[in-house]
Amino acid sequence: MKVASFNVNSLRARLPVVLQWLTEHQPDILCVQETKVQDIDFPTDAFDQTRYRYAFKGQKSYNGVAIFSKSKIADIEFGFSAGRLAEPLGLTADEQPKDQARLIKARINGIVIVNTYIPQGDSPESEKFKYKINWFNRLRIFFENNFKPTDPVLWVGDFNVAPEPRDVYDPEGLLGHVCFCPEVTEALNEVCRWGFVDVFRMHCSEPGQYTFWDYRLRNSFKRNLGW
Repeated sequence: MKVASFNVNSLRARLPVVLQWLTEHQPDILCVQETKVQDIDFPTDAFDQTRYRYAFKGQKSYNGVAIFSKSKIADIEFGFSAGRLAEPLGLTADEQPKDQARLIKARINGIVIVNTYIPQGDSPESEKFKYKINWFNRLRIFFENNFKPTDPVLWVGDFNVAPEPRDVYDPEGLLGHVCFCPEVTEALNEVCRWGFVDVFRMHCSEPGQYTFWDYRLRNSFKRNLGW
């Protein structure tokens, strides 16, 4: 099974790119994040012309996740309300942070796919950074409450974390960034300790191998200034 993941940064803006890529590469599953489209405006007509089935959860202008699959998509649920998540972190229902369109769970060909768009965090001193750390904590509880480490679970998405120095082009200069700092590394590792294996680093262990290049940085891809 070939599974791809892509932060699309507005699905409607990147629609021609996504459709062309699906036609050329034909993955079994494509998970996308940051669709930036509310459900009523999701471009269903365009994807109805492909072989792919789809499930999505969005909101206006921000966030949003979707799954496209050649096979049937079953047991679709959204957010931390999916499955069992009773009073995580000892918080009451009124104290729980409001969910955003950042998580979609589905079962495809016997494999559970959990597609997430982890919050970026803004700055280490911000409330958004606290929300990011709390989001990871809630995610760990979500996996604990709904699955066993022996279950066939594939967690994909935009994690907004570079956990190791080899995961950024400038580990000294970027240290302290909200996506490259001890707090988020530990938050990610805590989720991974539930039972996950980083399949990217399993196959691409050498430095200089990345999954993200910031389009706002001049010629970042050609210069391999990646994360």
